Amino acid sequence: MSDRLTMALPKGRLLKKVQDHFGRYGIIFPDEDDRKLVIEDTSGRFTFFLVKNSDLPVYVSHGIAGLGICGEDVLTESQTDLLKLAPLPFGSTKMCLAARKDTPPPAGSGPLTIATKFPHFTRTYYHKLGVAVQVIKLAGSVELAPVLGLAPYIVDLVETGSTLKANNLYVVQELARIRVYLVANPAYYKLHYKEIEEFLEMLDIETTEPSP
Repeated sequence: MSDRLTMALPKGRLLKKVQDHFGRYGIIFPDEDDRKLVIEDTSGRFTFFLVKNSDLPVYVSHGIAGLGICGEDVLTESQTDLLKLAPLPFGSTKMCLAARKDTPPPAGSGPLTIATKFPHFTRTYYHKLGVAVQVIKLAGSVELAPVLGLAPYIVDLVETGSTLKANNLYVVQELARIRVYLVANPAYYKLHYKEIEEFLEMLDIETTEPSP
């Protein structure tokens, strides 16, 4: 790969998984000040931008970074026109409907009141089922909504379920499996097709036809 590829990576829990996975293929992150937000791998083949998870699609869609790694939840909420190049073998989680343990599962066609950080996903999911929903958008700690009576149900990502259990909540229904994807700016992909395909081959990733 003669040209250095630019890639936005999410700060937080997913970054360590990216570093560990890339490290197996010789893409090593330098041991530098962890406050740096623009870094190069030790080979000089990649420049990485460390950004807030929810901002990542914005940087890629505007061409600041040509590639990015993020979950389907972030892609869905951003509604940006990015190419999904391939799913990655780490970081997957579940999008679930949850409620207090004394709240029964919803019945009928609604309406349901749901608090969530993922309003677009929630509206789309229940619209397809023909269920009316009132969505209350929150920025964090959605587990508080049923506890304090803001909404009887929440839609949120669930990994271990320990936070739900600690707040006397339970998973009512698993709505979707959320995978982590390598994504690309469409124009960047066309311009750097050869280098990107070499990168995917190096990671031994089974690619599919890029899709929005």
